[in-house]
Amino acid sequence: MQKIKLFLLSFFIIIILSGCKTIKEKTDAIVEKENKKLSKFIGKSSNILQTDLGKPDENFKNERGNIVFVYNTKKYGIPCERRFEIDTKSVVVGFVSNGCF
Repeated sequence: MQKIKLFLLSFFIIIILSGCKTIKEKTDAIVEKENKKLSKFIGKSSNILQTDLGKPDENFKNERGNIVFVYNTKKYGIPCERRFEIDTKSVVVGFVSNGCF
């Protein structure tokens, strides 16, 4: 009886751990897809960015003197924020994406 309980416990632990790995793999794939989608704007004009994504919800100058465009959306009630850094020549030089999938 003790061996059966140990076997069942081991079986459930293995199932739970494999499920966590699957979730991590799916999350990593979503993040990679998001980064690939946003990377196409690096080196492009801020006008191209605004043509594709629309007018930013917010913009401000950062500590380096570059402008940051902030786009906020929600999907399934989860907030998503994308920030694009624009240099003094109006070229996208970086981005950060939080909560987006």
